[in-house]
Amino acid sequence: MSSLIMITMTLLAVAQVVADTLTGSNPVLTPVTSGEPEMNLWDMACKGGWIMIVLGVLSVVCFYILFERNYMIRKAGKEDPMFMERIKDYIHSGEIKAAINYCRTINTPSARMIEKGISRLGRPINDVQVAIENVGNIEVAKLEKGLTVMATISGGAPMLGFLGTVTGMVRAFYEMANAGSGNIDITLLSGGIYEAMITTVGGLIVGIIAMFAYNYLVMLVDRVVNKMESRTMEFMDLLNEPAGK
Repeated sequence: MSSLIMITMTLLAVAQVVADTLTGSNPVLTPVTSGEPEMNLWDMACKGGWIMIVLGVLSVVCFYILFERNYMIRKAGKEDPMFMERIKDYIHSGEIKAAINYCRTINTPSARMIEKGISRLGRPINDVQVAIENVGNIEVAKLEKGLTVMATISGGAPMLGFLGTVTGMVRAFYEMANAGSGNIDITLLSGGIYEAMITTVGGLIVGIIAMFAYNYLVMLVDRVVNKMESRTMEFMDLLNEPAGK
């Protein structure tokens, strides 16, 4: 990201040097009008070209993943605070089927892990633990669904914006070269740079939003994973309790 910003600043510096050269060497320049043109977000987005359409699609995907994953992850983290106490009561009383049905009723990642462990009762402890860990890995993968896309957007959107800036700068200098030495208009350069920088702004906005959204979702996933690990430890402690306790 820092290298991208440095390259952008270099391009702006080059453009400024060219503009200063033109101002000093070419006295026939288009005068600046007194009225200030009005700018709005829609006009700026339209001038950004096709890359702004791609960035718009990426932003929609980003917000969809954010809201969908936020709902699903928070739902997965909600469970009965007395869950493990009831599981202990069922197991101590020998009601294995009732314990499995209770886990299916709760229907959370932790409950599905405990359900798998209960279904393996009677086997060696290591086999039970491996079965629980396998289910846990599957549940974590489900929770992290879409996060890879979010991370890709956070890194790819600024690069797409920078691509639009570079192509815009190339187009601006190309138009100046075709204008000829006697008909150079400073607005060709300034307008080209202005339009080119719009894509960088758009890419940075989408990338920053995606970055914060990704970190927020990772934080939610970590909370659920910690809860899953805690429930697994409680269940394994339950299996390791002395028989007469």
